[in-house]
Amino acid sequence: MSIRHLAAMEPAVVWTVGLVILGLLAWWINSSQGRWPWTMEEEEVEEHSPRGKGTKWSLIGDCRLICKPSALALALLKNLHKSADLEAQRWPWKTWPYLQTVKQLLWPPDLPLEFARDHLQVADNSLVALDWVTGPWSKSKKGSSVAQSTVLLIVPSATGKITRNICQLCQLALEHGYYPVIFNRRGQNGCPLTSPRLQPFGDPSDLKEAVAYVRFRHPTALLFAVSEGSGSGLLLSLLGECGSSCDLSGVACISPLLKCQEWFEAGSSWLWEWTLLLYQKRAVSRYAKALGEVVEMERVLGSHSLREFEEALFCRRRSRALTWEAYWGCNEPLRDADEVAVPVLCICSADDPIRGPPSKTLPWELFHTNPHFFLLLAPHGGHCGFLQKSPLPSAASWGNVVALEYLGVLAKFFQAEVGTKDKPYRRHSGLLPQCCQGIYPNTEGLPAPLDFQDSFSWQRSYTR
Repeated sequence: MSIRHLAAMEPAVVWTVGLVILGLLAWWINSSQGRWPWTMEEEEVEEHSPRGKGTKWSLIGDCRLICKPSALALALLKNLHKSADLEAQRWPWKTWPYLQTVKQLLWPPDLPLEFARDHLQVADNSLVALDWVTGPWSKSKKGSSVAQSTVLLIVPSATGKITRNICQLCQLALEHGYYPVIFNRRGQNGCPLTSPRLQPFGDPSDLKEAVAYVRFRHPTALLFAVSEGSGSGLLLSLLGECGSSCDLSGVACISPLLKCQEWFEAGSSWLWEWTLLLYQKRAVSRYAKALGEVVEMERVLGSHSLREFEEALFCRRRSRALTWEAYWGCNEPLRDADEVAVPVLCICSADDPIRGPPSKTLPWELFHTNPHFFLLLAPHGGHCGFLQKSPLPSAASWGNVVALEYLGVLAKFFQAEVGTKDKPYRRHSGLLPQCCQGIYPNTEGLPAPLDFQDSFSWQRSYTR
């Protein structure tokens, strides 16, 4: 088949052919190894997660929950044992991490999200965008009274791409009664870049203002957050910097990168390295003229690895240069992990092709000693994949299901701790009424602008 004929094929056919090739490659790798990936990592988990010594791991299906014993850990364990998605089952797609990763990160979503956008002006007069998701809606209604008074802040990966996984998470959150809102960094997803400065990997200043804005608009609502992949860098940095004053009540990180400096230095497989690198180069090239005033764009666009790209864009600035070590001293997500005062669930897989092997890329001591961090380690799932056992075209991520179940456990746990149903966070906060009732919303039902225009500068636009 010639290149011209291949280019004339329908995009879906090209994607299918690519997935089949990746699937065959993954099957060959797994069959050549002769055993399941979990078997290879089981000794490492046993070594890093011994029983006793203040640390506990529990088997849930074929997954392991690793955390410091606590009342919240017990409540989470009881709930996860009821989840059918964590049952130990073998099915063909389960052991193909590359296929799961490609499908959830690169395959286009079935239906695009419907949202209303707020542009928020931050401290240096730059803009970030908040997309309040309003659809598409499913006919099913699974919402609870707790979820109906909850805002779910979603932080995409550092590339900013709204992946198929995020679309599925938003739709699932709507079905459960949450009010999802996506945080878009400056210059990403159509958010204008109004100053020649992009957001560094672990600088939570923009996210901090976005969280404050959401809290300002919904002062009595529970506020949870979920991150995808490298988006955990911003979220964990925010938790460490704000500590007990953080406005978030709970966080779930799906396939987080937790040792980011080491990850950039070690590099990933060439397939993902070049895919992520080319995607970011394409996004940055749109602002080449503006950014050229502060960084050497020739070096940025000519970089051959993610480390070179990150270093050229944020360390080698014309006005103020930073060393690589100094940059990560203020951008490593877990630099202030001891200050985190919010429960954090990290959902990871042992066969993650982007993050790498758990023994080298997971901070085991953090889950051993810090009662606020929980690790759910699955033997399979790829990077943000975690496909459920269902026909491939309609398969969704059980990682999203578990993340929302975990947040539901947190909400009920907080209710039990407070001991009353009349506390402020139980009251509705003027969230979208149609969302609470499972009805298709229209733009007239969106939250009205606040009267305190001097507190935040923002502009709304409706997008489909």
